[in-house]
Amino acid sequence: MKKDLHPEYHDLTVKLADGTEFVTRSTMPGDSYSSEVDSTNHPFYTGKRQFVDTAGRVEKFNRRYGKPSAEAETE
Repeated sequence: MKKDLHPEYHDLTVKLADGTEFVTRSTMPGDSYSSEVDSTNHPFYTGKRQFVDTAGRVEKFNRRYGKPSAEAETE
């Protein structure tokens, strides 16, 4: 096997947002990782949805791809 082909693989301590920790192996630099999101606060698992105002996006889509306005058809 070639030397220096594979990255360094070492133990990594992962700390989740709810305070739980576990040890896994990773190629990430460092010996610990803190996550801000886990199953206790992610909307997919909690069922709480975060509503985002998409009206601007819808209007932009309709301007670009929607039916031409009546004013444009008369020209």
